[in-house]
Amino acid sequence: MRYNSPVFSRTLLPQIPPMEKKTLHTTRCGRDPRQHFNLVARVTIVSKLDTAHRLTIHDAQMNYYGTRLATCSSDNLIKIFELRPSGQTYPSAELNGHTGPVWQVSWAHPKFDNVLASCSYDKRVIIWKEISGKWQRIYEWNHHDASVNSISWAPYQFGLMLACASTDTSISILSFNKAKIWTHQLIAKAHEQGSNAVSWAPAVYSTSLVHSDGHLIHKRMASGGNDNFVKIWRERKDGVWELEIALEAHTDWVRDVAWAPVAAHNVNTIASCGQDRKAIIWRCSNVDQRQWSAQELAVFDDILWHVSWSLCATVLAVSGGDNEISLWKENQNEWVRISEAEEK
Repeated sequence: MRYNSPVFSRTLLPQIPPMEKKTLHTTRCGRDPRQHFNLVARVTIVSKLDTAHRLTIHDAQMNYYGTRLATCSSDNLIKIFELRPSGQTYPSAELNGHTGPVWQVSWAHPKFDNVLASCSYDKRVIIWKEISGKWQRIYEWNHHDASVNSISWAPYQFGLMLACASTDTSISILSFNKAKIWTHQLIAKAHEQGSNAVSWAPAVYSTSLVHSDGHLIHKRMASGGNDNFVKIWRERKDGVWELEIALEAHTDWVRDVAWAPVAAHNVNTIASCGQDRKAIIWRCSNVDQRQWSAQELAVFDDILWHVSWSLCATVLAVSGGDNEISLWKENQNEWVRISEAEEK
């Protein structure tokens, strides 16, 4: 774990909150030094940031090092702020390129320099890069027929690759190849009535990149949509993406999915949440056998919008329409709520 980094990679904000959010609280989980460093003891507010967005903020993401924060809003703008260890913050850039509400932003791994992706109701995905201190639009993907609701960068071991989920039911995968050209693949009709979220499976380090039979592991990702399914997708050797399994436990739209960034003891874990007020933990010890178990955290009081893992995948944050963020940790095979961060 990077001690100077935020515990969660994304600030969890309800997509349609009960009241407009134009101010952000940056929070960090405290640790009892007498306990294991992953044990969360409390949540404290590190700093308060007035973003000056004119309308609702839909997403806020810190970069890999926790030194920058990107926010996006219904005012069509993306804003970037510098964060200091002292808690001081100041605005550094404002990106204006979308013509509709911007739903999500996502930082690429620093291996690719300062690269940021954004998706919007305007049906577009824009990839931005800081060049000589100025942010420039380096690529625009405008081939979806409806709102692009979610974006997710692949693990850096796979290169600069971005998955995009759209209301037009499809998922697109954008890749920057060796010829320095952006290419795309499409999963048509990934979710009937619309795709809401997408998240990549973690990559395995090069020392264990091959199975005992000598085959490279597959790229995988999870998605959620308005067909109430969480779906696992796998890239075949010929580069075509195929459905590996559709997981069924939600009874209404799946709003978000998050594949845990660490596969502890070779167990893959996915969190999902949805319109049915459920947060579900999915687990599989061998993804090739396609045997996933489902464990429901609880039935919440309101619709759930987002789930997000801590960097070591030991704590799960869940947020919903009641404007509340709850933190969950596994204890003897049971998920228990360990803390709450609430602002009303």
